[in-house]
Amino acid sequence: MADVDKIMVEHIAKLARLNLSEKEIEGYTNDLISILEMANIINNINTDDVKETIGANIKYNVFRKDEIKNFENRELLLQNAPSQDEGMFRIPKVIN
Repeated sequence: MADVDKIMVEHIAKLARLNLSEKEIEGYTNDLISILEMANIINNINTDDVKETIGANIKYNVFRKDEIKNFENRELLLQNAPSQDEGMFRIPKVIN
């Protein structure tokens, strides 16, 4: 495990474009040390007798059939639209 120090926290903050005060750097250094110590404890737990699992229960996704449904009252539906055009919701352009 790498030693966590002020320089490492400053480097991480720079990568994240964060401007941290000295007090924040000290706090985050201590927090990161605690997190890595906990991760180290978890990594060292003996799991030889633990069966693999993908979840704690037997629930699963239930998918509904994809069906087209006509909405009879278009005006009622469109009254919720902040903007509309030719009977459709108008949204801001998201792709250049």
